[in-house]
Amino acid sequence: QVQLVEFGGGLVEAGGSLNLSCAASGSDNRVYAMGWYRQAPGKQRELVAVVTDGGDTTYADSVEGRFAISRDKPKNTVYLLMNSLKPEDTAVYKCNLEVHRSGHLWNYWGQGTQVTVSS
Repeated sequence: QVQLVEFGGGLVEAGGSLNLSCAASGSDNRVYAMGWYRQAPGKQRELVAVVTDGGDTTYADSVEGRFAISRDKPKNTVYLLMNSLKPEDTAVYKCNLEVHRSGHLWNYWGQGTQVTVSS
């Protein structure tokens, strides 16, 4: 059974920093990508950042230059360093693991961690 366990959410003042981590376990399938998505109240889930198994990264325009995603392959863990946080970054952040399985890409999700940025 695939499990994604997230750590690092919390309350921070605007301009502050947080570092999220997500450890994946239970999958023997080859990883395609790991990433972070977020959903604020009343809004759709959106991509924050993703890193492929080859190391390519993609960021949402709203976080480019402020957030940095990285992955520790041996530990199967992905990190999201969030700097210069803004109140609009407030959301539930969910970790995503995408793997190759039976010729398709399968997605797994963490339970989510709350990030709240006060103004």
